[in-house]
Amino acid sequence: MYTGLVEELGSFAGRDGERYRFTAALVLTDAAVDDSIAVNGCCLTVVEMGDGWWEADVSAETVKRTALGALAEGDPVNLERCMRYADRLGGHLVQGHVDGVATIVHPAPDLRVAVPPEGSLRRYLVEKGSVTLNGISLTCFDITDDDEGGCEFSVALIPHTMAMTTMGTAQAGDLVNLEVDVLARYVERLLGQNGAATAPADALGVGASEGK
Repeated sequence: MYTGLVEELGSFAGRDGERYRFTAALVLTDAAVDDSIAVNGCCLTVVEMGDGWWEADVSAETVKRTALGALAEGDPVNLERCMRYADRLGGHLVQGHVDGVATIVHPAPDLRVAVPPEGSLRRYLVEKGSVTLNGISLTCFDITDDDEGGCEFSVALIPHTMAMTTMGTAQAGDLVNLEVDVLARYVERLLGQNGAATAPADALGVGASEGK
């Protein structure tokens, strides 16, 4: 579980098949093999690490359902260690299970993103509700629907967030990993007609605990 408060800007160092390497410093200070680190909001498991780098195995399913497959060598990535139970929850509860891939329509500071109809994620987005983009806990507003079942929404970014995350350099057309508020999913399930679950079978998304 994460808070959506990015701890460090690392970088993508390359891939060898399903093995991805990332550079980092802060998130490795107390890390060990089998620990979880969120990369652009996708929870990955440390399988090997060294001085200033760590590696994770990224399955074909994760590549298919996130923007990790689009990373090029040297690209910056948002990194966050999983939270401790004694930590302050400065953002919101983030699982690191990516629900879909959105597209930036307008860059920061007036960031606006488009959500595709696939996955029916629109129903989990509410005005002033929480959303995670590339692992960053944000608040969405000005939601507009399209005719296909998708939508667009805006988020306001303060200068600190722009400087400390990938959102400061993201451009229109870039892909971002999106995770909706997990509490919305549980409310939907609990209030479903006749108590039946209405969320899709893959509602919990992908990314957590690769290989665990």
